[in-house]
Amino acid sequence: MPESASTLVARLSRRVPAHEARILLAHVLGTEPSRLLLAGAPDEAQRARLDALVERRVAGEPLQHLTGLAPFRTVELEVGPGVFIPRPETEVMTGWVLERLAGAARPVVVELCAGSGAITKALATEFPDAAYHCVELSPDAHAYLVRNLAGLDVDVRLGDMADSFGDLDGTVDFVVANPPYVPLEHWADVPAEVRDFDPTLALVSGADGLDAMRVVADVAARLLRPGGWVAAEHAEVQEESAPGVFVRQGSFTAVSDHPDFTERARFVTARRGGRMAP
Repeated sequence: MPESASTLVARLSRRVPAHEARILLAHVLGTEPSRLLLAGAPDEAQRARLDALVERRVAGEPLQHLTGLAPFRTVELEVGPGVFIPRPETEVMTGWVLERLAGAARPVVVELCAGSGAITKALATEFPDAAYHCVELSPDAHAYLVRNLAGLDVDVRLGDMADSFGDLDGTVDFVVANPPYVPLEHWADVPAEVRDFDPTLALVSGADGLDAMRVVADVAARLLRPGGWVAAEHAEVQEESAPGVFVRQGSFTAVSDHPDFTERARFVTARRGGRMAP
C-alpha cells in the first residue's frame, strides 16, 4: 500500500528535519508544503526520487540546490551551483532600504555584488516605482541574475562593480550590497554546507574580509547623489571594522550599524553628504 504524505514525512524525519522532509516531498509532488494533505500518495518513481534527494541532503547538499529554489521575503529565486544562496539575515537590510524607498519619488537604486538578484527582486516586487540597476562579476551567477529578474524592467549588467555604472555617477539615491566578507582567517569556521557549495568568490574577501567592502564604499561615494544612502551587509565580527571603512572613506555621514533578526551585527548604512530625511 502506498505511503501517505504524513507517513512519508514521519519516516524521512528520522534522517532530515521534518520541515525539510515536507519541502522535499512537496517538490517531488509538484505542490506546496501547505497542500501536502490534499496531494495524492507518491508513486514508486516519485518515492525513489525523494529518497535520492534525502540522501543528497544527508550528505550535506543545500536544500535550495535540491529544489532549485530559495525563498527571500515575498519572492522566490532560482538558485544552484555557481550562485550564492540568499539568507534570511539579508531580509532585514532589504527591509531597511524599503522603508526609505517608501518616501522617495522614482528613486534610482543600484545593487552591487547582486548574485542571484534576491535583494533587487524583493525591492522591485515590493516597491516597483523605482529605477533599478544591478551588477554581478561571476558569469555563472549572472545567468541566475538574468533569469530571476526577467520581466521586472531591471538594468542587469555583468562586470566588476569597481568600474560599473559610470553613466550613473552622482545620480543614484540608494546603493545596496551583500559583498563577500569572510576573513581568510575565519575560513575554517565557515559551515561545510556553505564552504563546499556556495561560490568562494561570493564568500571570501581578503585577510580581514573587507576588501570588497572598501570597493563598495568607493563605488557608493562615486554613484550617490548628495543625501543618498548606502547599505552593505557584513560579518558579525565586523561590527566596528565595517562601519570604519565608510568613516575612513571620507565621503559619508550618519554611519551606523544595524542588527539582523537574531540581534547579531549584520549591516552598515551611511549617507553621502548633503541633506536627506533619516
